[in-house]
Amino acid sequence: MATSTHMHSSHDTHSTTAGGGWSTRRIATTALFCALSLILSFVEVPIFPPAPWLMYDPSCVAALVAGLAFGPVTGTLVVVLSWLLHLIFQFSPWGVLMAVIANVALVVPCALVWRRNRTGRGLLAGMVLGGVVSLALCIVCNIVVTPLYTAVSTEAVIGMIVPILVPFNLMKIVLNCVLCALVMKPMAMVLVQD
Repeated sequence: MATSTHMHSSHDTHSTTAGGGWSTRRIATTALFCALSLILSFVEVPIFPPAPWLMYDPSCVAALVAGLAFGPVTGTLVVVLSWLLHLIFQFSPWGVLMAVIANVALVVPCALVWRRNRTGRGLLAGMVLGGVVSLALCIVCNIVVTPLYTAVSTEAVIGMIVPILVPFNLMKIVLNCVLCALVMKPMAMVLVQD
């Protein structure tokens, strides 16, 4: 992304209406991002041949764009609400918990950095920071949570960190960031009209 990309100018700490609340359009836009994220959470693609049971879903892309457009609180809402709704259709509480942690960990740092530096360099820095935080939490969550709902032991999970968990989660993070960067400009054209 080149220099400054003009996304929506209001943040979670600023009002979008004179009374300090969210505008109707902003609420509707956030709801649309939640719906899009929910739909994308069911698009599961195997991206890492050594571990074909690990699936990538692009739901975080919608949350990442929402976070960059409206701030980290909105991005977090999109992640949490879409994955809670996901539970209605596919009851997997541990998987949902891990998805929420991984996605929020990417969205929040990225949105916070972007808020302070709305340039291509700021976007890249935010994505790198979010990626590092998300990757670290993905590894920790796998070590702690995976043995709780599968027959895989903690020792076995630790043994998978380097050959499987790091490369798979890194690929997921990179895909989310690249897809977000590709759709940001077209989305900005729509969102900036608020």
